[in-house]
Amino acid sequence: MQSISKQTLQMDVNKLNITLLRIFRQGVAAALGLLPQQVHINRLIGKKNSIELFVSPINRKTGISDALPSEEVLRSLNINVLHQSLSQFGITEVSPEKNVLQGQHEADKIWSKEGFYAVVIFLSIFVIIVTCLMILYRLKERFQLSLRQDKEKNQEIHLSPITLQPALSEAKTVHSMVQPEQAPKVLNVVVDPQGRGAPEIKATTATSVCPSPFKMKPIGLQERRGSNVSLTLDMSSLGNIEPFVSIPTPREKVAMEYLQSASRILTRSQLRDVVASSHLLQSEFMEIPMNFVDPKEIDIPRHGTKNRYKTILPNPLSRVCLRPKNVTDSLSTYINANYIRGYSGKEKAFIATQGPMINTVDDFWQMVWQEDSPVIVMITKLKEKNEKCVLYWPEKRGIYGKVEVLVISVNECDNYTIRNLVLKQGSHTQHVKHYWYTSWPDHKTPDSAQPLLQLMLDVEEDRLASQGRGPVVVHCSAGIGRTGCFIATSIGCRQLKEEGVVDALSIVCQLRMD
Repeated sequence: MQSISKQTLQMDVNKLNITLLRIFRQGVAAALGLLPQQVHINRLIGKKNSIELFVSPINRKTGISDALPSEEVLRSLNINVLHQSLSQFGITEVSPEKNVLQGQHEADKIWSKEGFYAVVIFLSIFVIIVTCLMILYRLKERFQLSLRQDKEKNQEIHLSPITLQPALSEAKTVHSMVQPEQAPKVLNVVVDPQGRGAPEIKATTATSVCPSPFKMKPIGLQERRGSNVSLTLDMSSLGNIEPFVSIPTPREKVAMEYLQSASRILTRSQLRDVVASSHLLQSEFMEIPMNFVDPKEIDIPRHGTKNRYKTILPNPLSRVCLRPKNVTDSLSTYINANYIRGYSGKEKAFIATQGPMINTVDDFWQMVWQEDSPVIVMITKLKEKNEKCVLYWPEKRGIYGKVEVLVISVNECDNYTIRNLVLKQGSHTQHVKHYWYTSWPDHKTPDSAQPLLQLMLDVEEDRLASQGRGPVVVHCSAGIGRTGCFIATSIGCRQLKEEGVVDALSIVCQLRMD
């Protein structure tokens, strides 16, 4: 690990010129017993009135990788010679500064050509996914508005006053008219006030019927409970209702074929051109099918209680199935999570899931244990206007279902926090690294791509060091936006590194299928 030594002066560093700095280097070299060429001034710090410098071995090219550790430099420093040689500078303190050059070097590596392309890939994919979410939201609003309008139009019932005969006499038929869009049909409603018979509604030809003196909207389920009036509807006269069929339609087949085959490989220069012309990305994005999940495809009763958002459901073809608590409890197998393929179609490289809720924390840790996941990546705050995720890990030790979670260490970085965890179940243990990235707000882009790229590098390093273990778990709040961007960018960076090209269209289509 390379380091820098810092020397604090009484003389104002802002007044130092080239001649004084040369004298300073010569004095430090004399105190170290080295040549002046081996002493290099890194920068002048005006706020602290200090000078940062590093020392390189003789006869070697000056560079970060050749710098001597600051501890070794301090051991070689002769304080008496230093004060005699540089008495006019008024040196008051000599201290090491660790990791300064290393941090600069890592930043340089990140902002190399590969880093620039990674940023471009990330921004491109993020624009695509955010636009997709906006379109989905608008389509949902239009669909719900259409349903409300149809419901209000078709469910208003016009009733005329009902004359009741004595209990032993036959109930008379009272004509009530339902006329959506001037339909020439009326509904005859037969009501037994004592609840002895089941009245029926039949379609008949409209004749001379007086207009209803009042309107009544259908009452809700809670209001109907306890009523002694019942209605029997002849559904054959109102049209047939087809049951849900899982056989894909021709349109769905075409959509799936597109997701499986769509591709547009971009070289580095082509990638730069695409970013400069964002309308090309927009038109390409509009061609990608949505691949919605119908709630009826998930045949698990009450699974909605385990979904953070009712419209965001896991793909039943690739969802993670937990081991059941007993053979009759199908709900215990359910978690809103999907296996995601990685680079080159590697199966189960990632797991994309929603932020745990208070009633799914045990399920989350059961999944991490069951899948033997070495890394968890959390890309959300606990609260962003509304709750995004519950605090699902302990401060030191916690038990979640059958899994015990121990926090071994916590490392606070500038943009994310790293926790080293140990999971225990019986006599078995697993080591898990938890990354909590908080610099990416929901529905927005990060302020800087550098911390995100560094996070991706750290996660990739941990993944390679954990060969043979399970998928990397990634979650935000819903498990599709920031989660999808992180996974897609990771795959794109890996492809760019291995092949020198990137296929963002194919990557997004692969995520849509999974």
